[in-house]
Amino acid sequence: MMGIRRKVIAYSRGNDLGFFWEFYRWQKKVKKGFLFDILTFFMSRSAHNHGGYVGVDARLGENISLPHGLHGIFISRYAFVGDNCLIYQNVTIGEVNRKAPVIGDNCLIGAGAVLIGDIKIGSFVKIGAGAVVNTDIPDHCTVVSQPVRILL
Repeated sequence: MMGIRRKVIAYSRGNDLGFFWEFYRWQKKVKKGFLFDILTFFMSRSAHNHGGYVGVDARLGENISLPHGLHGIFISRYAFVGDNCLIYQNVTIGEVNRKAPVIGDNCLIGAGAVLIGDIKIGSFVKIGAGAVVNTDIPDHCTVVSQPVRILL
């Protein structure tokens, strides 16, 4: 009984992303056609119910962690997020002229961070809360502040 109670509470808070990830995996396997459109619809509805947006063609790596669910997260349809990334709430990964960030593996993106444009974020990068990033960031760096400062 306790397991069901926890599931209902997690779902009501928007923390249970199980359906969202299932729809995402199925959509990437199908790739096009009527079934793709149906899966896209359900994936988009699930993301909307959780307060976020993940673009149809966004490529997300394995083991992405969203500790606060999709609350306020926007990921452009042109974005690429590598494996084992940790993305906190209210993050925007946006596009400019149909070009969006390419994020490497094992990155941490703090709450309220904005990554925008045709930029490359290296692997093992930490982006601080509230940082606005519009330039390339090399591997193993920490990015903080507004305007961006790179700490090696």
